[in-house]
Amino acid sequence: MEKYYTRACNFYYKTKSKKKIRNHLPLNGDAKIYFKSVEIITRNSKRTINLSDINKLPLNLRKKVKNDLSKITGIKKFKGIKFNAKPVLMGILNITPDSFSDGGKYINIKSAKDQIKHLISSGAKIIDIGAESTRPGSKEVSEIVEWKRLNNILKIIKKEKIQFSLDTRKSKIMQKSLKYGVKIINDISGFEYDKNTINFLKNSKIPFVIHHIQGTPQTMQVKPYYKNVLLDIYDYFEKKIKFLRSVGIKHNNIILDPGIGFGKNMKHNITLINKISIFHSLGFPILLGLSRKRFIRDIAKENDSKERIGGTVASSIFSMLQGVQILRVHDVNEINQAIKVYKKLNLFDE
Repeated sequence: MEKYYTRACNFYYKTKSKKKIRNHLPLNGDAKIYFKSVEIITRNSKRTINLSDINKLPLNLRKKVKNDLSKITGIKKFKGIKFNAKPVLMGILNITPDSFSDGGKYINIKSAKDQIKHLISSGAKIIDIGAESTRPGSKEVSEIVEWKRLNNILKIIKKEKIQFSLDTRKSKIMQKSLKYGVKIINDISGFEYDKNTINFLKNSKIPFVIHHIQGTPQTMQVKPYYKNVLLDIYDYFEKKIKFLRSVGIKHNNIILDPGIGFGKNMKHNITLINKISIFHSLGFPILLGLSRKRFIRDIAKENDSKERIGGTVASSIFSMLQGVQILRVHDVNEINQAIKVYKKLNLFDE
């Protein structure tokens, strides 16, 4: 039986106008961002229809689309975070010597503390801390080395009134981090690296990110292949959520990250970003890590720069226009500035 997927599209931001909205639906129950059509996709076809035409669809397809719409329009709730039409900014703190963009900059306590304060003052609502580089080709580090990098720096976060997430693949590191106030687990392996992670998530009930990766950091960029990158990753999330429910993880404090650059070539990355709104129909907030990624270089070519702020800004604004709820970025101040200016020019008022 052919499987159908529903992608909300044709988004727009509503101003303070009191004019009644017709044949439009709000994303996440938010009265400031609406969409007016959906793309119905199968492995063999796709078509875009206006919301007003949904009742003309065959009964079974109509039921499927309406069920998806209930998830797309439903208010997304996540412990400690409030979502609205402006994406939440997740600042990055890499305490590694070899991360692809900022390796070595924040490996001592003073520089890490200064960066935390800078990210907060720039508008970050979450800070993602990682002590093991997972850039393409990187080698894994031992639990001892990873915890040594984290230990003293994690002590800082207890005093800060902000959500901290931990970027790690190891369940013992996750467990140790709880007493320091870590609130979100961000495991880039999709909980495949350490089989004990599932039990940890179940027992701790801590919120987490479901991340997609093809392969491992060592192998992920060696000829990545998908039959259909968009639908393959959608099916991956659907299967993973079903599995988590089956083992007793019932809470909804879950974020989805399709893993830009993690086992994807330039075409895969562009397809995912271009059609990212398909993941709204899974019913959970979407996180995108676009910051300074290689796809920017691949597109810009001779106009590439080390920081890639231009490409990060462009892809961040594009993602915001598809209702992405969380952007994981290095340059929080610059992205925040870009979003504020775009919104003002677009006559979108808080």
